[in-house]
Amino acid sequence: MLKRAAKIEGRTLADFVVSAARGAARRTLSETHVIRLSMENQARFADALLNPGRPTQGLIDALRANAELIDPD
Repeated sequence: MLKRAAKIEGRTLADFVVSAARGAARRTLSETHVIRLSMENQARFADALLNPGRPTQGLIDALRANAELIDPD
């Protein structure tokens, strides 16, 4: 089957297999590294970036703890 498909495309078997594997790798990486949002969620995300809420006490505490770890003096 692979040999026939490679021949139809005018490729060597090795080239056909490498090309197919490369395509599969691209799809896998795209599916795991690209975040797709609906239009509504895109608008919510943009609004959160443009109008961030006030920091919570937990975030303030975490920033303080991080500053102490980075520069304890």
